[in-house]
This record gives sequence, structure tokens and C-alpha cells, in this order.
Amino acid sequence: MASDKRRAHHESVGGWAKRLHLTSQSVMESLLRPFDLGPTQWYVLCHLAEEGPTPQSALVHMLRVERATMSGIVAALVRKGYVEQIPDPGDQRRKILRLTAGGEELWERLPDPVDEILAIAFEGVPPEAQDHAIDVLRAATERLTARLPARHPRK
Repeated sequence: MASDKRRAHHESVGGWAKRLHLTSQSVMESLLRPFDLGPTQWYVLCHLAEEGPTPQSALVHMLRVERATMSGIVAALVRKGYVEQIPDPGDQRRKILRLTAGGEELWERLPDPVDEILAIAFEGVPPEAQDHAIDVLRAATERLTARLPARHPRK
């Protein structure tokens, strides 16, 4: 009986969403490996390239990673010469991240793994079916997010 229930979970929307996520991450890692980047490093570069200088703490919340994880990711990007940390003029304890010239040059050469993954995963799927899937997953995510306890930033 428990085995049937477990099997049903694996075949649920959530089960398939999880497998899609894990497989997408694996494909993304393989696309970025030649550039010595991981997926979260790519998302940091993407945000900085598209939105400009950003407080490191804001990226922690946007990308939903722990502060220590973000510190390691940023340290690696700084070491590689793609990102620089500058003090926040309003609060010298905070760091603002921005792309370096090397980071901008790299960004221009990088493939867009998200576009590639979506093109492969949804090849032949009609746009209206994709829109419906987005609506369902967005609503589910919003309902779950509303159930999360409020996070209080550290001071």
C-alpha cells in the first residue's frame, strides 16, 4: 500500500516538476562546464548583466540561497575576475556586486542555457499548453510560498 502511494507521488505533477528541475540542472551544468561556471554562478552573472550592480544580500533572497553559499559563489566569481565587490555608499558593511570588464566579455560569449533547455524540453509543445503549465505551476508556487514562515533579515 505504501509502495503504491510512493509510486503515485513519483507520477504526480510535483514528482515530474522535480525530475524536470533536476534534469534541467544537469543539462545546465553540462552547458556551463566549458566556461568553468555552475548554474548559480550563471544566475548571478545574468542578474548583474541584465539589472546592473546589486547588493549581495538582495541576490541571496532572489536566488534563495544561504548567505554562506552566496559568499562562496561570489568569492569564486571575484577570484575568476568576473565580478567585483564594492562597499555600499549608504552602509559600508554591505557589498554591492557588479560585473568587471572580464565579466562583461564572458557574458557576451556565454550560451543562454535557459533558452537551450526550454527549446529542447518544450519542442513541439503548443504555446497554449506551455502557458497553461506556467499558470498551474505559478499558482502552486504562490500558494506554497504564502505558507512559508516570514524570513527576517539579520542585522
